[in-house]
Amino acid sequence: MGAVEGRLAAAGHRVPPVVAPVAAYTPAKADGRRIYTSGQLPMVDGSLVASGKVGEGDGLVPPDQAKDLAARCALNAIAAVKSVVGDLDRVASVVKVVGFVASDPSFTGQPGVVNGASELLGLAFGDAGVHARSAVGVAVLPLDAPVEVEIVVALADD
Repeated sequence: MGAVEGRLAAAGHRVPPVVAPVAAYTPAKADGRRIYTSGQLPMVDGSLVASGKVGEGDGLVPPDQAKDLAARCALNAIAAVKSVVGDLDRVASVVKVVGFVASDPSFTGQPGVVNGASELLGLAFGDAGVHARSAVGVAVLPLDAPVEVEIVVALADD
């Protein structure tokens, strides 16, 4: 077990198997030293953990739960990166994170939700986990997921 997976394990996380695509794409793709992941949903063992819009009120996914779901998305993104590079310790930097939050029209806390992904990446990669980021509210996501996260990482020179 490498350092990245060791930090995750110490915090009670394990890198899951890569989530199978739900359409015509690959979970991650290398382009030189960069690895781009497809958008990752909060899936566990092939099933969506929660569905619906994020917001306050009956029938909505609470923001604190959505933040946890964003962390799950980031863990799935890490798995996608690992499926391409094998050893996560080859990651020199998390360059960019884009988080999409299926939002109730009155919800404006997308940055707080996407913090779940950012914090998990910081835990996993330490200083190399500091990244640029966008947190975007959208009307709906695939499978009615509340959150979707994609990342771009740079690999160390071999």
